[in-house]
Amino acid sequence: MPIIGNLLKKGIELRTKLQETINKRRKKPLAGSIQKKQLFKLLRKAEYTLFGQAYDFTSIVTDLKFVTGNSFYERFKKQIPTYSYNEIYNDWWHKAKDGEADVCWPGKVKYFALSSGTSETASKYIPITKSMSKAIRKSSIDQILSLSNYPQLPPELFETGMLMLGGSTNLKRMTSYYEGDLSGISAKQIPFWFQHFYKPGKKIAQNTDWEKKLHEIVLGAPSWDIGFLVGSPVWLLILIERIVSHYNVKSIHEIWPNLGVMAHGGVSFEPYKKSFEKLLSHPIIYIDTYLASEGFIAFQQRPDTKAMKLILDNGIFFEFVPFNEDNFDGEGNMVKNPQTLMISEVEEGKDYALLLTTCAGAWRYLIGDVVKFTSIQESEIVITGRTKHYISLCGEHLSVENMNQAIEQISEDYNISVKEFAVAGVPHGSLFAHQWYIGTNDIVDEEKLRISIDEKLKSLNDDYAVERTAALKDVYVKILPTETFYEWMRIKGKIGGQHKFPRVLKKAVYEEWESFLNSTK
Repeated sequence: MPIIGNLLKKGIELRTKLQETINKRRKKPLAGSIQKKQLFKLLRKAEYTLFGQAYDFTSIVTDLKFVTGNSFYERFKKQIPTYSYNEIYNDWWHKAKDGEADVCWPGKVKYFALSSGTSETASKYIPITKSMSKAIRKSSIDQILSLSNYPQLPPELFETGMLMLGGSTNLKRMTSYYEGDLSGISAKQIPFWFQHFYKPGKKIAQNTDWEKKLHEIVLGAPSWDIGFLVGSPVWLLILIERIVSHYNVKSIHEIWPNLGVMAHGGVSFEPYKKSFEKLLSHPIIYIDTYLASEGFIAFQQRPDTKAMKLILDNGIFFEFVPFNEDNFDGEGNMVKNPQTLMISEVEEGKDYALLLTTCAGAWRYLIGDVVKFTSIQESEIVITGRTKHYISLCGEHLSVENMNQAIEQISEDYNISVKEFAVAGVPHGSLFAHQWYIGTNDIVDEEKLRISIDEKLKSLNDDYAVERTAALKDVYVKILPTETFYEWMRIKGKIGGQHKFPRVLKKAVYEEWESFLNSTK
């Protein structure tokens, strides 16, 4: 009888109910009030840093403290500029990386997360402060506590292990800091009480060779009772496929019978779902997570939605930039002095680029993701794409969300598993066309797929439908083995962890990709 599991499950349920009762008694504050409090804490903490003194945080703190209304936000916007990564790194973060203290956040920065987002960009160095590590741990615990909203989970599940598939915990020692993948930094700081549940364990987690790490996990798999999987869908899928193949079983549940939950993030899960389900004996719960190198932003809190709830009370102040031609150019670059909104000013169903101000010393920082509110009351969002991962050659405004939806629908229609895909805008005489690259190992007719994708996008996107009668003259589809995409990532040095294949190929990346395809024919 799962005595410990019952106790853990009951404990989670009781703690959640207690917190709900406390919130009701306090007349739980509105999102705007919560965010105002967070900004106050961030400004006060960083008031005497180099950044805080340069932009006179004291005057903003005074407004926050003594003036009612939103005048504090007007002053905040006026005094502090918005930043891209290159801007904030060149102006400020490089000083912290060189070992200088009190640059954008009090103290020295001991860890920098290497983040590229997608395989076409060079590595970025994102500061991970003690405050940010603490915030990530707190949000991770909150996500575990949210499992009380899933009553169908059996008590046995809470006695099983959690396999976290991420970067190496063997961080690279530099002159004044350590660098590595955020997942590796976080795993290295796992509290002692969680060690019993954490897999693959310290020894395997230290491995810097991704292929060797996967192999060691495959060998160790039968000796673990895994109930929870955490990681990027693409690499979790590769791992499970290898385990199933290595032990010649029909499903992963023959190895891990108690597997019941997968927390995933980094890319949309929908294109991978069908492939996962082929490897299962029974359904599991999928929980979407928005954990970026810049902070733990949101997670799916309840089972009756695919949206994620923003974490408003844990070290991040959010701003929202309407994603339109007024605020971004055709290449997805944000203009100077864009229109920015607080959470109390947003509308449901509209696309916004995210600006973050965090306890790691990011200030009005453009993370590059585009989100849409599905529920303002619940502060719930879905990620619709990246600022630079839209195609709009002639006004078609094709988003990654549209692409994911089209791929999901054709996967169902043709009963195929599409594990990777990408799209490029290409010339068509003096006008334009879209070139799709579809990664699947299933047999399917390219022409039928081309017609289906085109029709799905016309029904999903009115602008696309209009332009297909005008300047967007054609759609091309090239079907490739899934391994082709992974081999490209290996060549680019983007294997494992949080790395992912870019959904939109532009300029030099498109040329490199085409050259790679030609060389592999």
